[in-house]
Amino acid sequence: MNISSIIPIGREGRTAFVPPLDSYQILSDSWIEQEFHSLRTRSSQVTVGYWTGEPGRVRIEPWPYTEVCVIKAGRVAVVDSDGRQREFGPGDSFIVPKGFVGEWVTLEPAAKVFIAVE
Repeated sequence: MNISSIIPIGREGRTAFVPPLDSYQILSDSWIEQEFHSLRTRSSQVTVGYWTGEPGRVRIEPWPYTEVCVIKAGRVAVVDSDGRQREFGPGDSFIVPKGFVGEWVTLEPAAKVFIAVE
């Protein structure tokens, strides 16, 4: 897996899905929503948490779980084994797939919310 396997979370390049409203109790005159799915997977364990880190880097071979990250503060980068990297900052969200081989680089003091799916 290389840097192209890192999945940004958002609407770009995704098809909108509108969930069925039959299980909703609509409390306003209208209700409009769309979902843009980035990942569907089965799991045996899910961990949700808040992480903080100081500048530095680690190599992970391979990533032990699929990780959903939402950067709250600071800047981080993910670097693949060929040296290609993607940087993320406050408000960015992305998925690192299980099995990805590369580095996590904390570029400046950072905080994230994460979901680890095993």
